[in-house]
Amino acid sequence: MNRFKFMAGRGVSLNVSALAIRNPLPAILLALIALALGVVSFRQLPITLLPNVDPPIVSIVVTDFGATPTELEQQVTRKIEAAVSGVAGVHHVMSSISDGISATTISFNLNVDTDKATRAVKTAVADIAPELPRGADAPTVKRIDAVGLNIVTYAAESPKLTAEQLSAFVDADVIGGLKALPGVSSVERIGGVTREISVTLDPAALAMHGLTAAEADAQIKAAQKEAGAQQSLAELAATPIHLPRGGSLRLDALARVTDTTATPRTFARLNGDPIVAFGVLRAKGASDVTVADKVEKFVQKVAAAHPEVAFKLIDTSVRYTQGNYDAALHTLFEGAALAVVVVFLFLRDLRATLIAAIALPLSIVPALFVMKMLGFSLNLISLLAITLATGILVDDAIVEIENIVRHMRMGKSAMQAAIDAADEIGLAVIAISLTIVAVFAPVSFIGSVAGQYFKQFGLTIAAEVMFSLLAARFVTPMLAAHFLKPRADAGEEKLPAWTRYYGKIVTWSVEHRFTTLVI
Repeated sequence: MNRFKFMAGRGVSLNVSALAIRNPLPAILLALIALALGVVSFRQLPITLLPNVDPPIVSIVVTDFGATPTELEQQVTRKIEAAVSGVAGVHHVMSSISDGISATTISFNLNVDTDKATRAVKTAVADIAPELPRGADAPTVKRIDAVGLNIVTYAAESPKLTAEQLSAFVDADVIGGLKALPGVSSVERIGGVTREISVTLDPAALAMHGLTAAEADAQIKAAQKEAGAQQSLAELAATPIHLPRGGSLRLDALARVTDTTATPRTFARLNGDPIVAFGVLRAKGASDVTVADKVEKFVQKVAAAHPEVAFKLIDTSVRYTQGNYDAALHTLFEGAALAVVVVFLFLRDLRATLIAAIALPLSIVPALFVMKMLGFSLNLISLLAITLATGILVDDAIVEIENIVRHMRMGKSAMQAAIDAADEIGLAVIAISLTIVAVFAPVSFIGSVAGQYFKQFGLTIAAEVMFSLLAARFVTPMLAAHFLKPRADAGEEKLPAWTRYYGKIVTWSVEHRFTTLVI
């Protein structure tokens, strides 16, 4: 029974390898398709410093222009916070209120699916929507795709513009345009001032016309809601206020309307001088390098159109990311070349070495397609996996080639030697590859933050090893059968002295297995 099972296993491996040996065209086409998919994926893979390990984030925005911060907090923000705090997987809830806008940000645990979290938040907000003020707009719930910190930070300075003018210019002409660029998630202004229109009601004027402050405030809110959030000073001052006794007056007849700035909450200085800075965050799935390049070109375009404003790059993480990427590629090529040299030193056959070396691109390049489909990026972790696996990707091919050469030394043709050797060593090659996959793949399923980092590490190595196995079972025997040539010393065993000594030691250890085990 045992012999029958073993022969059945050999038969399966024989059919797989012999199929490629006798019909090389399908194997060649599949290899070329896999290489093409890998090359295309390589050009599309984003380049980042590290894998995306940011927690899922969902934001809720409710606008009620004209409402005071206290009213928004009591009537909107607290109700939303209470509703979303019960959603499964919530890690942190943070809210901010400004200019008639209530914004609540919910951070979830790393293992929470962002789409499911977004749907759960929408359901929770919909349940309390009837409790919100009638004048408030419908809540807007969306996922936040910002990743990490700013990838680039620029400073804008101009001796010809005031702080208010420079801040308004950066908000309108720079930040507004940057947000429209593909791959940009958000842009943060640092420093500068924010324009604010102050309305100070005159109690004497209100009393003269029989109007209370609450009634005037309600009319101002209604007028703002109808006109929109952005109003000029003149438009706001001309807002008609209806009087209880009939008729109406302009707002500036009942209040002092002034154009001022909000109290600054951040500041930015460069070489001791005040500036207005802005930082760019990339979206998930975007490339640090690509986004930074687009931002640079846009800033240069704005600078050319507005020579009175000078822009300066004051911080960037992209140069470090690009340097790591370039260093990893150099290490990959160096490691691949060294692996080929070592294979040649042991096989001592140029044709056999080239056939074994083909396993490297057939293992690495198609794995890039798998990385693209899984949403990976070219970062420190995934590039480490690619370079680390370079040495083990030729193992299967070496085992196949060495066994084929051994059969050719028996006097067999290259075709027959490839068929017999591939059949003989097939199960061992499969066992080698699956063992490596069994070691590295489980690393990808570690929980917490560490698991998010090692997911790309383990699955990248597993994908490369599986493509290495496919190359060894299909391409390597096929190439050996058609390109290997019998050596002049076929049939002879001219082994170096150290190999003969090693053989004697192995023979002794097998004959004295218990002594060897103790040693």
